[in-house]
Amino acid sequence: MGCSDNSPGAHATVHFDSSAHPVARALARDRDWAWCYVDEVYLDPLEEPMQRFAPRTPESVWDYPRPPAMREDERDVRVECAGQVVAETRRSVRVLETSHPPVFYIPPQDVRTELLFPAVAGRTWCEWKGAARYWDVIVGDDVRARAAWCYPRPEPGYASLAGFFAFYPSRVDRCTVDGEEVTAQEGDFYGGWITSEVRGPFKGAPGTQLW
Repeated sequence: MGCSDNSPGAHATVHFDSSAHPVARALARDRDWAWCYVDEVYLDPLEEPMQRFAPRTPESVWDYPRPPAMREDERDVRVECAGQVVAETRRSVRVLETSHPPVFYIPPQDVRTELLFPAVAGRTWCEWKGAARYWDVIVGDDVRARAAWCYPRPEPGYASLAGFFAFYPSRVDRCTVDGEEVTAQEGDFYGGWITSEVRGPFKGAPGTQLW
């Protein structure tokens, strides 16, 4: 059985005939109804492909300051690991430092802290923010060593980061910002999140340690 209206612009709703074959009830431009198999319905193409995330004004990491600046961010920030959403928030704080992609810090209320365990080798020192403590993300038998860090008692000027968690995109399965998947900053020390609006070159790659 073919469709009696194969014109672009026909509108359809899906139904099933007595044999359970999917068919569609189509409304043509002249308002007449017709039946056809669903695989023969012609649908209007979208004028433009839908974007998964809204474009933002480009930012160069070389315009970021040092000491780093903090900016509240209302976008949906999400961290996934071993089939679990480890963190998700719309109240993150972005830390912006010269030559580095931003780091997103997530409030502890929006982190599944029962999946975080203190790392064995767990501390470093930042000249601006103070002593950082590292955390393993453990989901069942899946252990991601030193995948997260925080500043329990940051230096004055960065007090609003106290207890917030940041995650290495390279050590979990997926990090997204408003649905856009993040690219990890190169290297095994810095944990910057590269999204489409951020422009480099970025510190972290071989030969950039002295930038």
